[in-house]
Amino acid sequence: MSRGGGGQWTAGRIRIRRRLLLVAWVLVAVVMVVRSAEVQIVERTAWARDAVNQHQKTRDVPAPRGRILDRNGGDLVVSHWRATVAVAPNEVGDRGAVEAALVDELGVRPQTAARVSDPTREWSVVPGRYSMTQVAGLRGLRGIHIQGELRRVYPREELARGLLGVVQDGIGTGGIEQAMDTVLAGRSGSDLVARDNRGREIPGQVVTVEPPLPGRDIVLTIDRDLQEIAEEMLAAALDSTGARGGDIVVTDPMTGEIMALASIAEGSAAALSAVNTTFEPGSTIKPFITTALLRHDLVSPRDSVDTEGGRWEVNGRVITDIHRGGWMTLPDVIRESSNVGIAKFASRLSEGQQYVALRDFGFGTPTGVPLPGEAAGVLRRPELWSNQSPQSLAIGYELSVTPLQMAMAFGAIANGGLLLEPRLVKEVRDHDGSPERFGQPRVIRRVVPESVIRTLTPMLVDVVDSGTATRARMAAYQMAGKTATTRATGSDGRYEDGAYYASFGAIFPADDPQLLFFVRLDRPDGSYYGGATAAPVTLATLEALLSARQSPIDRVALARSQREHVAPAAATPLVRFAVATDPVEPEMWVPDPGDAGAAGPAEAPSGTGPAMSVPDLEGASLRVALRRLHKMGLRVRLEGGGTVIATIPEEGMPVVAGDTIVVVGQGR
Repeated sequence: MSRGGGGQWTAGRIRIRRRLLLVAWVLVAVVMVVRSAEVQIVERTAWARDAVNQHQKTRDVPAPRGRILDRNGGDLVVSHWRATVAVAPNEVGDRGAVEAALVDELGVRPQTAARVSDPTREWSVVPGRYSMTQVAGLRGLRGIHIQGELRRVYPREELARGLLGVVQDGIGTGGIEQAMDTVLAGRSGSDLVARDNRGREIPGQVVTVEPPLPGRDIVLTIDRDLQEIAEEMLAAALDSTGARGGDIVVTDPMTGEIMALASIAEGSAAALSAVNTTFEPGSTIKPFITTALLRHDLVSPRDSVDTEGGRWEVNGRVITDIHRGGWMTLPDVIRESSNVGIAKFASRLSEGQQYVALRDFGFGTPTGVPLPGEAAGVLRRPELWSNQSPQSLAIGYELSVTPLQMAMAFGAIANGGLLLEPRLVKEVRDHDGSPERFGQPRVIRRVVPESVIRTLTPMLVDVVDSGTATRARMAAYQMAGKTATTRATGSDGRYEDGAYYASFGAIFPADDPQLLFFVRLDRPDGSYYGGATAAPVTLATLEALLSARQSPIDRVALARSQREHVAPAAATPLVRFAVATDPVEPEMWVPDPGDAGAAGPAEAPSGTGPAMSVPDLEGASLRVALRRLHKMGLRVRLEGGGTVIATIPEEGMPVVAGDTIVVVGQGR
């Protein structure tokens, strides 16, 4: 009985196990059916996409960046597509066809084609880089792999690199490349590429899903020949003066177009210090103070002030001049760059008038040039001035400017009183080459009436003809300009001993301006005055430009601006100034640093310099005499022609830089 009961209990356990196992299998089957239905119905699209992706992949096709052109359509920056070609010999089906294609399409030697397709190799790269046209015939051949990339190419190598910028990882960095990146970049496209079971691309099985849209071209206002000349002359000036760096800005003052913009800082031409580095302008601010005086009828060209021997104490500070002048008229003050004179004249302006005059010329605000990192400079409001600020501002201190701001401000003098926004982008061209957007001259404001400019311009002409900028004087044309020599500050913001900025703003020609120049040199060695270092850079640039076959100058209009050569009377012999054609600078008298004070140096005037002796010029040609005397920093009066028979003072007599020597020719 007991045994029978135990058997029934065991049989019951077995039936329970079977039923549980059956239920488990049913549940597994149900789960599998449900999951199968989910995969085939609910997730069908996703799984199909994954299956396709195992055999296909989408890759981005970069768009060629737009070109950057100069004002005449010359290439400054272009994009070139270049490819590397590699061979995987174990994938090659017909080695002979591959070798023939490499020879015919790429122009490689048969020996090279045989070497890169050698079946004992796993992978070989064909030497060289190839164009899209060259590799077109290789597509579809098994075993050949093509990898292309777009590269930015600069046809004139380092020309205007700081202005143009660079492209890094497909993104514009610095200059126009950064400022106009969205215009130049275009839109990437995409390709669909077939892959084998190992995930490798199958040659020839590529479908273009969306073609790339190339970037648009940008036409700059830059003239590449003038840009090249400016860079060469700036580099030569740094070499001859020992300056750490410098800038040159050339504009069309009638339109605001920037024709050339070059900067060199610490030996690098990739700098853009003309736009993003400020300095105190010094004496180049004096013309703008003068316009305020004339505009408010506070002075006339006949008015004069006592410069007190070149030393004036006012409001607890001393303002000094290099010259030891007395009473000077306003034109004298501008011509000789008298700090004392302009400070005394400026005392007639109210603080508000002085501030508004400088602000209206654009100081203290960005110019709006389409370049990254533009500095605004500093021009404090009158409520933040000290009692010494009016005098400091009058001589170009207690404010900071960029060379580009100075160029645009001088441009307002050149064009009759209109401050213009600088133009750097002339137009944007669509993909078919048609102009899409034009840059038009934009007047920011009228700063002063034309009558004020007509009064001021002759004063600036005198600066070049007989003042501090005679080393920029041209025999055939009149130039108007203003020089400056300003104390330079170090990284701690304090003035450095013996460190100066030399600068020169020039309008050419003076009576019908076509070009505006502003040159700044950073810490020139030796003779550091603007008239001795910065002014010759402008002259050298102009001479090179005038001798060039092509230039942006209107030569017909320029011919009408030539000086009138009138035969001099016997009592007033013709005065000629030799052109600076030698990099050697005349030695200039350096003031006692303690005498300059916070005002810094004025420009070196006539009659200052170390003692020298008149050289023996008898029998020399007039040309040789002019060059030799000019190298000594002397002015020259010419009487007669032919060869030199005498000089006044005579040979051996003591003279100083700036003195006038009469050269008597045998044809007197």
